[in-house]
Formats: sequence, structure tokens, C-alpha cells
Amino acid sequence: MKNKEFYDFLIKVQSIAKMGLVYSKDPYAIDNYNEINDLTKKMLEKFQDVKFDRNNYFTKEVYPTPNISVRTVVYNKKGEILLVREKVDGGYSIPGGWCDLYESSSETAKKEVMQEAGIKVKNLRLVGFFHQVPFRDNVTVPAFVVVYTADFVSQKKEHSYETTDVNFFSLKKLPKLSYKVTKRELDLMIKASKSKEVLFD
Repeated sequence: MKNKEFYDFLIKVQSIAKMGLVYSKDPYAIDNYNEINDLTKKMLEKFQDVKFDRNNYFTKEVYPTPNISVRTVVYNKKGEILLVREKVDGGYSIPGGWCDLYESSSETAKKEVMQEAGIKVKNLRLVGFFHQVPFRDNVTVPAFVVVYTADFVSQKKEHSYETTDVNFFSLKKLPKLSYKVTKRELDLMIKASKSKEVLFD
């Protein structure tokens, strides 16, 4: 394995460990994530010959920047929109999630649709780029959302543990929404998906 590939591998493993520490509730899993985090930190320090108590991308001492997430709008032949029911609150949202390190936003978009809906998509088209702050109350970390549309290809597998239902809904009869996407945001994403131009804030 080349140096760059090994470095990217360590960064990816450490980012997975850090996400696990944020979201996991299982004590055994937390211990494992801590161990993985410590091991990769030591390996990265040795690899780079630097100490990670310096400024780096995993600390907030660096210049603060907003997070980036993606959402992908998918319609079926009836013009119904694909929504997934979030396990966390029982509401529905457009498939999407945070962008991972070293992964393009389009790669994340396709991956999230597969993970959350079990659906393979193609022909991604960028349709929007929006600042989420105007649509949210009590924002702790400002975020931008990259919005795509994509064509449905096939249902490949079951959806992930994060979602409890996958379905297409009429735009005139939408279900209760998750806190992950407000009605104003959904309306804007739908508008963007039908526009011939990229909409942005």
C-alpha cells in the first residue's frame, strides 16, 4: 500500500471511530471506538512525525467552518417523491446525510440513498446549494446542504438501521416530516429539483 493510500485509510478509520463515539450508546462499542481512535491517532502521529495536539481537522481550534450534508430528490414514474422514515423520531425526510472525509458530495449522495432507502440511483444532477441556518431554530453548528436529483434504477437491498420505512409519496399528500428536514427546506428542494437552473442561497 502506498503512503498516501495508507494515510487516507487511517484518516477514514479514525473518522469512523469518532462518529461511533458521537452516536453509539453501547458501552462495549464505545470502548472499541476509543481504542480504534487512540490506535489510529498514534499511527498518524508516527506517520506524519507530528503530534495531534496541534491544530487539525478534528478539533475546533482551527478556523471554524460549516458542515456539509447532501440530500437526493428521487421521483418514480408517477411523479411521487422518495422519502425515508427516520428511526430517531418517526418522521420522514429526503435520503441524505453528512459528507465523509475524502468523499465527493455525489459519492455521498449515492451512498446515502443506498444505505437509507436500499435504492440504486444514477444520473445525479446538482440542483441546489443552501444554507440551513435560515430554516432552523437553535442551530449549534451551521451547515450547508448540497441537493441532487437522481433517476431510480432498482431496489437493491433492505434499508439501514437508521430508517424504518421507505416509500414514494404524492407531493399533494406528504407524511409527517422528521426534524432533519423542515417543510420550508423540503419545498425548496422540490422546487430546485424541478428547476432548470441550480438554486442557491
